[in-house]
Amino acid sequence: MMKVTQFPDRIIEIDQEQYLYFGGTAYLGLPKNTMFQELVVKNILRWGTTYGSSRSANIKLTAYDDGELFLAQHVKAAAAVTVSSGMLAGKLVMDELRKDTACFFHLQEIHTAIKTPNSLPVLINGTLNTRLLDNAVEKITILADAVPSHQTKAIDLSILKEISSCKEITLVIDESHSLGILGEKGSGIYSSIHLPIQRKIMLASLGKAFGLTGGVIASDTSFIDRIKNLDTFVSAAGMNPAFVQTLADAEEIYKIQHQKLTENLKYIDSKLIKNENIKFDKTYPLIYIEIESITEVLKENNIIIANFRYQENSKDINRIVVTANHLKEDLDKLTNILNAFNSK
Repeated sequence: MMKVTQFPDRIIEIDQEQYLYFGGTAYLGLPKNTMFQELVVKNILRWGTTYGSSRSANIKLTAYDDGELFLAQHVKAAAAVTVSSGMLAGKLVMDELRKDTACFFHLQEIHTAIKTPNSLPVLINGTLNTRLLDNAVEKITILADAVPSHQTKAIDLSILKEISSCKEITLVIDESHSLGILGEKGSGIYSSIHLPIQRKIMLASLGKAFGLTGGVIASDTSFIDRIKNLDTFVSAAGMNPAFVQTLADAEEIYKIQHQKLTENLKYIDSKLIKNENIKFDKTYPLIYIEIESITEVLKENNIIIANFRYQENSKDINRIVVTANHLKEDLDKLTNILNAFNSK
């Protein structure tokens, strides 16, 4: 456990010694981006530090209109709504879907935000669950992470085409680690999903690539209206309005930072020697390392990466996170060490 006294960007200081930092989830490098910070400060001066009222109160803040319109257009959805966190976004979606879903199914491992008791696996031993092939007419919901844990590519949803036509399918995609990264200009994968389904719903934390504490739900207008009428939504305070306004105001910054991230990933792809121990794709900013003691080797060379475990009895995850703020010299040092270690 290492404690730091300031936000860890590309450089992190530990015990008065500087290290290159390849961890966290600030994929677009926004928390330390000066232009982005100035927008946040400007909007705090306009909208205050927080707004504790219900979104259903008689006073409506235009910040929510601006930010939610930007998000809907960005992901190419009919409508979007913001909430105070990605976890709350997941809870609201699941609470609403439980009302009329006969059975939930999950595709690979999914984040806690969209887990539900008694969900069944879509795949069993690599083949489609027979429960999805029968002739029972029913409403089902498929739950998936846009990029599953330990993966570096968007999930393959093509298997869903084989589900019985008797099923009315709702698809829920958690895009916390794809929004701002994958898709055209970081729009995520929502708009690229073309399947024979009744409804698709996207939710995400905005505290990753987009650099602001909050969450988003995007779908068709009818479903978003249902979310807005939930007791939990009505009773809860909304996302910080200064942050929601910043979403709309920072559109050009998002484009610039996404381009920088894209260039960094292409540069790594041109330098890094891949093998079965290093999982990397030039479209995604995570590198998973299956090399014993790699965290210690990198730390000896003044590089800190993400090292943690999601569950108590699971194995450690060694994850290198590349951001838009990393410099070519940072990437050279990282890839040179990994390549030298690989050649042993």
